[in-house]
Amino acid sequence: MSAIVINSTDSLQRVFGELREMFGKHKFLRLNVKTGKDRSLDQNAISHVWYEQLSRELPEEDALGWKCFCKLYFGVPLMRAEDEEFREFYDAAIKKSLTHEQKLAAMKYLPVTSHMTTAQLSKYLEAMQQHFIKHGVMLEFPEGK
Repeated sequence: MSAIVINSTDSLQRVFGELREMFGKHKFLRLNVKTGKDRSLDQNAISHVWYEQLSRELPEEDALGWKCFCKLYFGVPLMRAEDEEFREFYDAAIKKSLTHEQKLAAMKYLPVTSHMTTAQLSKYLEAMQQHFIKHGVMLEFPEGK
């Protein structure tokens, strides 16, 4: 079964039927359930605007460098705390085996924010704001966002 979305009573009933059929056939199922909606395009756009802003106001890094920094310092801790599968992967593959510089470089390729729900990405953006205000950079949400 590929990823499914349950957003109505009808879709919930359809999934129950599919699960019963699969269980009858295999006698074993493992499910990973993710609640909440995927991140919004608006949130994604805001994060990229902020990476550009950081590169202008703190020019020691370019936008990609700030994106990697933010993913490592704000995204990874959030996902490790809230996503068991992500935590297991990160801890086994990256946490103890890579240097700090290698971890930053890995953030160019490792999806972190793309796996976040809207609630998680809101926490990520707020963590960015709280961190960078201490460095004199005001990251602000556009009106109405």
